[in-house]
Order: sequence, then structure tokens, then C-alpha cells
Amino acid sequence: MEGCGEDGQVKLLGVAYSQFVVRVRIALALKGIHYEFIEEDIQNKSELLLQSNPVHKKIPVLIHNGKPVCESMIIVQYIEEAWDRKAPFLMPRDPYDRAIARFWAAFIEDKVIPSIVGAFKGQGEEQQKAVEESVANLLLLEEVLRSTGKAYFGGDGIGLVDIALGGLLVPIQTVEKVTNIVLIDAQKTPLLSAWADQFCKADKVKEALPDRAEFFVRLSARRAKLTSPPLAN
Repeated sequence: MEGCGEDGQVKLLGVAYSQFVVRVRIALALKGIHYEFIEEDIQNKSELLLQSNPVHKKIPVLIHNGKPVCESMIIVQYIEEAWDRKAPFLMPRDPYDRAIARFWAAFIEDKVIPSIVGAFKGQGEEQQKAVEESVANLLLLEEVLRSTGKAYFGGDGIGLVDIALGGLLVPIQTVEKVTNIVLIDAQKTPLLSAWADQFCKADKVKEALPDRAEFFVRLSARRAKLTSPPLAN
């Protein structure tokens, strides 16, 4: 849908199954911002993408009134700041609380994602180590959620940290199925498990999440390639 009116012209370059694109789509949906979604071919990147993100040449890219913004969590923060009068507010009003939200969003980026990728790609001891690291990281997030005493990391409503982790939920749950491992355990992390269920059912979130069946097919194929023995010469 083409963005217009008070939102200005808003375009999003990406692919529907990317967890990083999903984060941005959730933020746009929550804010009620109309935008045009431009599906990219990752194997044959468009000139618009290459010109809009010449450094990393990656999705997602948000183009707002002709100006590109890159990197998913930077885009989410941009959305909050550019449409700061539109509820819901995705970041705390208090500067300290805002800094803490940014800290945990960065923790998800720097620690949680690499450990889960390791659990997906690894085998044997290497995989086990990555699973243990992933669970340890998620236990830390369980404690953060416990400290809020609320349904979401953002309090009563979805905020920056919820979007950072929530964009990964379909991939995490699919990795669990494909590899037969447990990452978000209802016993070890009951609050996180309940949060995941509630987050995925939220009205504005549901429409932004990737198709689970398609995602399962994609990850199953990738896992099969990773675990298949090399061809003999």
C-alpha cells in the first residue's frame, strides 16, 4: 500500500521471510503507518537497494520521503522518532529507561542471534555449546521480563525490546522444530514462553509475521545442506 498524506511517502525494501524485515513491518503496523512493500530478489538485488544501502547492500531499507534508513533496529528507532506523536510509543519517554531498552535490543543483536544461528548450523558438541549459550542468553531476558512485572518488555504494550526479540520468534520456533532442540522452554523460561504466545497473537503483529509453513521448508532445506556429507571427488 502506497504511503501518503501525513505519513509522507514510505517504502520498505525487503523479503517477507526475513526476521529483520519483520521487525520493521511490526513497528510500521503498530504505528499504523501506510507504506509500499517492495519485495527484493536477494540473488539479484535491485538498483534501488544498492543505491539506498551502498555500504552493506542489505535489506531492510526504509525510504521515507526519498531518504533511506538502513539496519532493522535503527529503522525501528527512526520510526518511533519520525512519528513520535503517533501512539503506541515504542520507546520509553524517560532517557534512562530508553538507554536500557537500547542496551537489551543490542544484547539480542550481539549475543542472542549469533548463539541461535550457531545452534541451527552446528552439529554434535558444537551445537550443544551453542544451545547452552542460547538458553543462558534467553534466561537473562527472562529476568529482564520478570523485573518489569508486565506482559511485555515495554511494559503494558509492545516496545523496542519486544520488537527486537519478537521479530526472531518464528525463526527461533522453526529452528527448534527443524533441529529438534528446545530454546524457549516453558519450564525454564515460563514468562518468556507466555510472552512469545501473547506477542504472536497480538493483532498488529500477526499480519507482519512470516508464513510458518514456508519458513519451515526454507530452514529444513538449509539444515539438510549443512548436515549432508560432502560429495566425494
